[in-house]
Amino acid sequence: MTTFYTLVVWLVVAAHFAFLIYLPSGGFLALRWRRSIWVHVPVVLWGIGSVVLHFWCPLTALEQWARPLAGLPPLSSNGFIDHYITGVMYPTGATGYAQGAAFTAVLVSWIAYAVTARRQQPATGRDWDAGTVVSHSGGTG
Repeated sequence: MTTFYTLVVWLVVAAHFAFLIYLPSGGFLALRWRRSIWVHVPVVLWGIGSVVLHFWCPLTALEQWARPLAGLPPLSSNGFIDHYITGVMYPTGATGYAQGAAFTAVLVSWIAYAVTARRQQPATGRDWDAGTVVSHSGGTG
């Protein structure tokens, strides 16, 4: 049964990393796949809530529950980021800089998204061009 819980831990860790990669990069993906911005917005809101309001993270709670059942040492009380990322991907004590870089990437991508959205709108506000000639295959009656 520990194999099942080990799998749960690995899936949760993978989901956590996917979230942390998507948070700063999702806006840039939305430049290509425009509708994906509606997935990115709640991810960013959750990220802001986690940093500013210290939201409880269901992925961290799930990993904290599954690790002992998998026979793994417990996750540190500071959570996923302190356990896997701090001191590995950036120095200890630089969490604020990493968060600032992530949210700066979001801001830049959203500005680019807004600029490109304005460029894609027709200048006349209509979806058709009045100067287009449409062929007609009807009879002369």
